[in-house]
Amino acid sequence: MSPSVPLQEMIRAIRSARTQCEERGVIQRECAAIRAQFRQADNGGRSHNLAKLLYVHMLGYPAHFGQMECVRMIASPRYSEKRVGYLGAMMLLDEKQDASLLITNSIKNDLSHSSQYVQSLALCTLACMGSAEMCRDLAPEIDRLLRASNSYIKKKAALCAVHIVRKVHDLGELFAPAARSLLAEKNHGVLHGAVVLITELCERNPETLERFRKTVPDLVQIMKGLVISGYSPEHDVAGVSDPFLQVRILRLLRILGRNNEAASDAMNDLLAQVATNTDSTKTVGNAVLYETVLTVLDIKSESGLRVLAVNILGRFLLNNDRNIRYIAMTSLQRIVGTDHTAVQRHRGTIVDCLKDHDASVKRRALELSLSLVSASNIRSMMKELLLFLSSCPPELRSNAASGIFNAAERYAPSQRWHIDTILHVLTTAGGDVRDETVPNLIQLITNASELHCYTVHKLYRAVLTDISQQPLVQVACWCIGEYGDLLLRGECQDTEPVQVTEDDVLDALETVLQSHMSSPATRGFALTATMKLSTRITDNVDRIRSIVSIYGSCIDVELQQRAVEYNALFKKYDHMRAAVLERMPVIEKNSPGHTNGESTGETLKEIQPTKVKQGEPLLPQQPANQVCDLLDLLGGSEEPLQPSPAQGGTALGLSINTVNPAGGDLLDLLGGLELTPAAPAPTVTVYEKSGVTLTLSCEKQSDTGLTVTLTASNSTDSDISNFTLQAAVPKSVQLHMKAPSGDSLPARGTAKVTQMVVLNNPNKVNLKMRIRISYTNQGSGFQDTVQVDSFPGLNAAVH
Repeated sequence: MSPSVPLQEMIRAIRSARTQCEERGVIQRECAAIRAQFRQADNGGRSHNLAKLLYVHMLGYPAHFGQMECVRMIASPRYSEKRVGYLGAMMLLDEKQDASLLITNSIKNDLSHSSQYVQSLALCTLACMGSAEMCRDLAPEIDRLLRASNSYIKKKAALCAVHIVRKVHDLGELFAPAARSLLAEKNHGVLHGAVVLITELCERNPETLERFRKTVPDLVQIMKGLVISGYSPEHDVAGVSDPFLQVRILRLLRILGRNNEAASDAMNDLLAQVATNTDSTKTVGNAVLYETVLTVLDIKSESGLRVLAVNILGRFLLNNDRNIRYIAMTSLQRIVGTDHTAVQRHRGTIVDCLKDHDASVKRRALELSLSLVSASNIRSMMKELLLFLSSCPPELRSNAASGIFNAAERYAPSQRWHIDTILHVLTTAGGDVRDETVPNLIQLITNASELHCYTVHKLYRAVLTDISQQPLVQVACWCIGEYGDLLLRGECQDTEPVQVTEDDVLDALETVLQSHMSSPATRGFALTATMKLSTRITDNVDRIRSIVSIYGSCIDVELQQRAVEYNALFKKYDHMRAAVLERMPVIEKNSPGHTNGESTGETLKEIQPTKVKQGEPLLPQQPANQVCDLLDLLGGSEEPLQPSPAQGGTALGLSINTVNPAGGDLLDLLGGLELTPAAPAPTVTVYEKSGVTLTLSCEKQSDTGLTVTLTASNSTDSDISNFTLQAAVPKSVQLHMKAPSGDSLPARGTAKVTQMVVLNNPNKVNLKMRIRISYTNQGSGFQDTVQVDSFPGLNAAVH
């Protein structure tokens, strides 16, 4: 290829290359020819060569050797070379390149050029890649051009001033007087640039914001002129007069009217006029209406105007365009807390969006539908949500189930309805529910004493039908173990009479124990239920003893430990088996958000690892103390020093997932124990911003092991959703994050989210942890990071 090949010929040769290797060869030959011509002192084709080099740069190949040629061409007196030189500077240079400083003087000279087109080139380049130093040097020139008589130059100078304000905030005061005067211009391009500049100034300086609030009448007048103006071919877009300028003015009015009643009153009539006169059949009109709605909802507007804005969003929900439906639901989600009644009017349309094929629209519709649930519509809304749960995508099931649980807990009309709803969710999407669902449902069932018979019959039938849903099976096993005697009686007025024998119940539990679908936790529930039935049935105690003894050699350590303990009850302590396996008392509900993924739901306080007295003789004449010892082994009791048979049932019923850390022989653990009260773990606040607070406490498990508990709360007036925590530690430290207690933080700190992080530091390096906090508040996503350099009790310090 000859060095003088035209740009079009080079493009044609590159496109005709059959392989990437052939393309690289064409470009390398051409770049070599361009370099050679750059070295020539008198080169008449410099702009031609630089244009080819810019095309090479657009393809992703190195073109940095053309930077100095750009500087030389910008200094050229010829407009054709300046144009390509400035274009090359915008593409090949940025503020980090030293070569960019070399063009500062050329830009300053061109800003005073007699040709408006040369001035325009300099303004565009400065607005594109001007560094902070360049902005400080050239700001007075931009202020001078803002006061020029040429509308073409003023428009570009205003946009250049926006870039300068973003780079150097202190220079905003320099442009404020000129920006105010630009509002008197008739040229729409100048007005657009002026509005963008004023918006930038107001967002960055509260004092400037107060000063520009006086311009609200001027902006209202400009906007009215746009709304009532007739057809203008220069500015008309699909029947709307200059929608770009209208949108910019509405955004500025939103900033000026926020938290200011006088400014809001001045624009109320205008907003009502725009909302009623703008054509909503075209996308352009919808864009203007959407900005109008955002402005109405953000300022101190009248109640009637807010209802009008919500109705506009309701019309958006009927639009065929999914993007418009999505932004409508996003906006409604932000205001559902303040304008709940107005949003409720569109409940039917919102629920219909749950059937949309688009996953994003479904997600937004689900979040909004859950926000609309109230005591008056709980039955109808729950019917729709349960129908959606049965057919929703797998990625939405967890959020849907969690939302249904929260709504049912807050607005359940009766305990039976509440239990039926949760069981329906467990039957439909049991594999997608959170870990705390099982203990929460168990707590609910224990409190509904009049429904024990109904619940155990319903769960028994459910477990016979399907044992693949593990949470459902776990609750069913727990209920069968607790209320198996009610199941065997068959006297339940709320359900069809079914005769269940002892063998039928034991067959069902054995099926769970032997099923490959059962998790170790589920088997633990089933084994404990089988053991509890030994005090509730009379004819099959030997079969129960046989089932329990089989698992004494189980490969699963937790299940083996349980079986060994239960065998010990049968052999050595049969006289107190009835007291230990007694029915649980009513469980008091724990504080919201306290339960995490590892909890089993009981409100009993944890007992710290205890010191075992080896060789201490067992005293049969003191069964109360021995029951206390067994309680400690099986998970702890609320009042360990004053045991009762009821507490024995409590510990045995719920501590399936608890592993006792005490050492020594398993059977010796059934002897006397000394219970030592534990000192509370120190807590430190590691993050506090925008109403979200994150505290950290840690507990040392061993020389290298540490358990960190993170607790988040929300003190704002709006609920926070999609709350997640992520953690990172040095490479030599092993990290395991357990399941969080939830993903939503209710307003005003009514509930908390906890998450446990287990750290193992075998090399004993300096421990650090970086935590990323992500959440959604009023439809907007937030993300922040905090670093913990040391931990409570170890000279805590947070950065």
